[in-house]
Amino acid sequence: MVPFSLCPSSSYPPPPSFKLYHKSRFTVTTLSSLCGRKRRSGSSCRLVVLSTHSNPKILKSNRRSRYGQPLSPYDQDDDEEVSRASDVSDDDWLLNDDFAEISEFDVNRKRSKSHKGFANGHSDGRNSKHTLEKSNAANYYSSSNQTNDVSSLDVPRKGKLSTRKAMEDRFPRLSEEVELDEKWLPLIDYLSSFGLKESHFIQMYERHMPSLQINVCSAKERLEYLLSVGVKQRDVRRMLLRQPQILEYTVENNLKSHVAFLMSLGIPSSRVGQIIAAAPSLFSYSVENSLKPTVRYLVEEVGIKEKDLGKVVQLSPQILVQRIDISWNTRLNFLSKEIGAPRDSIVKMVKKHPQFLHYSIDDGLLPRINFLRSIGMCNADILKVLTSLTQVLSLSLEENLKPKYKYLVNELHNEVHSLTKYPMYLSLSLDQRIRPRHRFLLSLKKAPKGPFPLSSLVPTDECFCQQWAGTSLDKYLDFRQRLLLKEFAKKYERKG
Repeated sequence: MVPFSLCPSSSYPPPPSFKLYHKSRFTVTTLSSLCGRKRRSGSSCRLVVLSTHSNPKILKSNRRSRYGQPLSPYDQDDDEEVSRASDVSDDDWLLNDDFAEISEFDVNRKRSKSHKGFANGHSDGRNSKHTLEKSNAANYYSSSNQTNDVSSLDVPRKGKLSTRKAMEDRFPRLSEEVELDEKWLPLIDYLSSFGLKESHFIQMYERHMPSLQINVCSAKERLEYLLSVGVKQRDVRRMLLRQPQILEYTVENNLKSHVAFLMSLGIPSSRVGQIIAAAPSLFSYSVENSLKPTVRYLVEEVGIKEKDLGKVVQLSPQILVQRIDISWNTRLNFLSKEIGAPRDSIVKMVKKHPQFLHYSIDDGLLPRINFLRSIGMCNADILKVLTSLTQVLSLSLEENLKPKYKYLVNELHNEVHSLTKYPMYLSLSLDQRIRPRHRFLLSLKKAPKGPFPLSSLVPTDECFCQQWAGTSLDKYLDFRQRLLLKEFAKKYERKG
């Protein structure tokens, strides 16, 4: 059996004005042989590198560089990990972006510099003719006299790279992997100020090599514009790893028009930067031929009201860059047949949690619906829970839903029907809210007899202390902290 790769073709046609139905065309690339990570003399093979915008937490890509590092960790920050000590669970397990991109390189020799055209599948057909219009001539290949000017630019750097020797000393692996041109050095030096490291430049090269040939002046202009509309400096690195082509998009003919489009949907200017950081690939889609038809489909076919568009896009920016017709119709048909959900209820789910349009039916929606059935819910109860709290479809079964249900029955002495009245229970953190409040009232001997009231879990900590515990907030927070440390110690002992 010959391994093959199935990816959307780069000649993907733009959707019609009102409906996006069309036949997809695919390019099948066969792999005649598989190569190990170590180089073998005298042999050569072609390896197809697939790069997608799907969340690696679900796809769990095993692609690694020859140094053993993941090749597309665009949702990972190796220098910074943001931890949230929140009472509300938030473990969306899929944020799908758009389609696959494909590029090729020779694993036995240094990667070829003679890439013609663009590796991604967005630049042909879905983007306006002005998206990259001046990049090819003015930015990819700077003349020698431009290079002298670029090298003397006053841009923020940790250390100026003025010679190839300095580059090789600073990035030995990059120099080994790529035949570097000295004209690239100012750009690499500038991008280093955003926290990009040697492995990141290799990833950018593998994903889209021309992005490293951009004139540093042009790159600086474009990134400074994105920063001016609200993109955080700490998000620039992740954006470039996901969508290095963003360095090629001109301010006047691409970036500004896309920002204006987002604001026309009713998105506040304070949120535009967050949306761009979450879905940087939207710049590779034509506003007129792709983004606006997607919005029209949401309004005319799905049934989202125009006044709710801004809210929906803020909740799930990826909705703008996915095949919304396929996503909507497959989930509409599935929920209608599986639990008898009427169309209006499914529209409400989209408004509350549009992320569920990205979730896999077989691996996401169906297992959670089956779990709710297994604990005794009928289809009507399941529909009520999903309509009230669509976020349930994003919660982990093993780490979230099952432990909460066991605690509900065994510790709180409630029955499953209580979840139809308080579906919010399933979204609350077991460690941060449910267990601490239950144990705190037990310690004060204020827990009512019989089923524990789930309504006591809904209000804020301050209201809970006033209405249910009758004590100070500091006393409760101190109790919760000690309980968390105790539970952590138990888990550590079990692992040991």
